[in-house]
Amino acid sequence: MFLLTPAVSGGPALAQERRLVTEIPGPRSRELAERQRAAVAHGVSTTMPVYAAAAGGGVVVDVDGNSLIDLGSGIAVTTVGNSAPKVVEAVTAQVASFTHTCFMITPYEGYVAVAERLNALTPGDHEKRTALFNSGAEAVENAVKIARAYTKKNAVVAFDHAYHGRTNLTMALTAKNQPYKSGFGPFAPEVYRAPLSYPYRDGLSGAEAAKRAISVIEKQVGAENLAAIVIEPIQGEGGFIVPAEGFLPALVEWARANDVVFIADEVQTGIARTGAWYASEHEGIVPDLVASAKGVGGGLPLSAVTGRAEIMDAAHAGGLGGTYGGNPLATAAGLATLETIEQEGLLERAREIGELLTSRLGALQQSDPRVGDVRGRGAMVAVELVDPATQEPDAALAKGVAAAAHAAGVIVLTCGTYGNVLRFLPPLSISDELLAEGLDVLAHAFEVTR
Repeated sequence: MFLLTPAVSGGPALAQERRLVTEIPGPRSRELAERQRAAVAHGVSTTMPVYAAAAGGGVVVDVDGNSLIDLGSGIAVTTVGNSAPKVVEAVTAQVASFTHTCFMITPYEGYVAVAERLNALTPGDHEKRTALFNSGAEAVENAVKIARAYTKKNAVVAFDHAYHGRTNLTMALTAKNQPYKSGFGPFAPEVYRAPLSYPYRDGLSGAEAAKRAISVIEKQVGAENLAAIVIEPIQGEGGFIVPAEGFLPALVEWARANDVVFIADEVQTGIARTGAWYASEHEGIVPDLVASAKGVGGGLPLSAVTGRAEIMDAAHAGGLGGTYGGNPLATAAGLATLETIEQEGLLERAREIGELLTSRLGALQQSDPRVGDVRGRGAMVAVELVDPATQEPDAALAKGVAAAAHAAGVIVLTCGTYGNVLRFLPPLSISDELLAEGLDVLAHAFEVTR
């Protein structure tokens, strides 16, 4: 079914091409959709109307043989590509040895090795510790637990437009009601919200936006009650919002002065996605705790909290963990992922992809006034779509452009509090040619939705 070519970095030997042999979705995908409707809870929705059969490099091949250009990376997970060779090799070897013992029962070297690597890679040269989990939500929730244990305070501040997960606590931290929170309360208490720096919408400098946020925190929460600030250095689901320069450093300075733990949620922004190991590096900040997930596992479930040793060690023995946290298959994949990024120069590749994205999308913005803003860093870039006359968010346009791209064989994701943002998260293994073709399809999608 699949056309083979020599193996490309980060994927199996799949032809690196957009190829439509049926309409989207094809008959086999439609059949599977019927089975899904009968078997899978309706609360689990999907973006694409096709079902994957293989993936690698910069393409996903569906069960009907269609080859789609991947500009989503499974929401920033397959950063090194689907089935990256080193990841496949490492996981295959680990499967043959053992699949599980539970690190809390019979520990193993892979967990320790991942912790050592993340201690070295996260911002700052202070002594660090790491604990491993499965998902981004678990990492964020455990970071809050650790901060509360260390400070002996309870309150937590998150920000407008934030997304931190789907557990009860992380739903409380998440700002957007639909589809993440509606009908699922009551939520965890002692969670407060402060205004974010949103340059396109608020027009404030970083210093001005920080002053506003700190004023809200001091008046509505009080530093004496506040255990932690939790923030994404670049917001993900909220719309790829990049705070104005100086906003994050000012928050870090205030947190340090007031014995508040600064938690950077780098679940989507971390592990080379923005052209640095962590997006915090772009802002020159050193978080107290960093939450990693998504791209760190090379497609397997792996997450981590890494931070200052004295904070991480505040939790009592047995207070952190989980049956599958740092599973041996996931840690093998994680080590291979980090090795792939280093050996294949993927930090630089992320920056190159970012230049291609911002150049093409910037040109689109110049020609189409419905593109209100182009923003992001590295291979994490988005466009905000608006009514040109009012600058009001245009969610219908974002939905229409995405649907047109999907039908033409390009995987594009939407996001944003208002649902009006198209986000681009291509795997770092994608070729320039394939990326350019995907953006050509996107430009045509804008034309047909005028």
